Amino acid sequence: MTQDEKLDRLANIAVKIGVNVQKDQELIISAPIEARGLVQRIAAHAYDAGATLVVPFFADEVIQRTRFIHADDESFDFAPAWVYEAMAKSIGDGAAVLTIVGSDPMLLAGCDAARIGRTQRATAAAMKPMRALISSFATNWSILSFATPGWARSVFPDETPDVAVAKLWEAIFAVSRIDQPDPVAAWRDHAATLLDRCDILNARRFAALRFRGPGTDLRVGLAEDHLWAGGATEARNGVVCLPNMPTEEVFTMPHKMMVEGIVSATKPLVNGGALIEDIVVRFEAGRIVEATASKGQEVLRALIGTDEGAARLGEVALVPAASPVAQSGLIFRNTLFDENAASHIALGQALALNMQGGCDAARGANESLIHVDWMIGSAQIDVDGISAAGAVEPVMRAGAFVL
Repeated sequence: MTQDEKLDRLANIAVKIGVNVQKDQELIISAPIEARGLVQRIAAHAYDAGATLVVPFFADEVIQRTRFIHADDESFDFAPAWVYEAMAKSIGDGAAVLTIVGSDPMLLAGCDAARIGRTQRATAAAMKPMRALISSFATNWSILSFATPGWARSVFPDETPDVAVAKLWEAIFAVSRIDQPDPVAAWRDHAATLLDRCDILNARRFAALRFRGPGTDLRVGLAEDHLWAGGATEARNGVVCLPNMPTEEVFTMPHKMMVEGIVSATKPLVNGGALIEDIVVRFEAGRIVEATASKGQEVLRALIGTDEGAARLGEVALVPAASPVAQSGLIFRNTLFDENAASHIALGQALALNMQGGCDAARGANESLIHVDWMIGSAQIDVDGISAAGAVEPVMRAGAFVL
């Protein structure tokens, strides 16, 4: 199979399985400028599916970094709210959303951490109306990746640029099931497996999960009326979409006040173009009270300080160490991939689909401008489910599901 054929397959599953574009639906696509060719293929498949209009927004990382070097200091508290307001209106009118990611994890290396933090806060505030619609599944949406040269260089630093990009594409195609005889059918079968796992966990009604392993002893209380979700999701417009491609997780809502203990990251976190490594945090009464990192500590602390809810959890997810992403042996330095290689937690906003009746702060749902996943699972981590009566049941052992 040629590279063009593989890219066309990726575009096809993005339209049919990922965002699941409907007839007479507008499609908004956000992508790095390098992904123009893939976006063109996606547009063709979307129009074949009956889309009324495909609207692309392209980002240029060179211009993004240029801002941190040349812009006036006061400008870092500004974000283009008008862009996100327009997107929110379009989503409210029924548009679907597809986001293509592939940022260079080292894009902002050497840039002022305080400026990065201020930019993230301003952007999060400007995006709040649009993020609320996305997180509550007001419409069908999805995320997939594109192998940009900067990202490939970070994953394969010892390879030539062309070889690094080729190897990254090979990994993306593998975990995206492009190599299957029928990728669409393969994704539908995988989504069914994740749904079965959710059904098992929802039937248990655990009150808490406990994670134990090297550098980690964390008890995550679960919100009242929490729901496990994973794989395909039905948006409020009735369209079933697959939000993340790839996806290997099942996830639910922590209680914002009931997280206790210490937890160590098992993979680096890339956020806002900055790399954060060796995260260790301690929770008391649901809130982070200590946070360290060997690299990017100032960025991490600025992220946690975004608002009151940024220091609390909005998601806890279980991912087997045998997932295809983990078995690739790669550290992608891209949350979309790395979160599907390991169990993880997310700082910030809770997701409406993880609570019966939607987010309710009184029942433990967290509120924040951010939602940032970072990885805490591995083949050395055990997870137990704890009932309301205190009974303990093994859920994962050495990173494998046993429930």
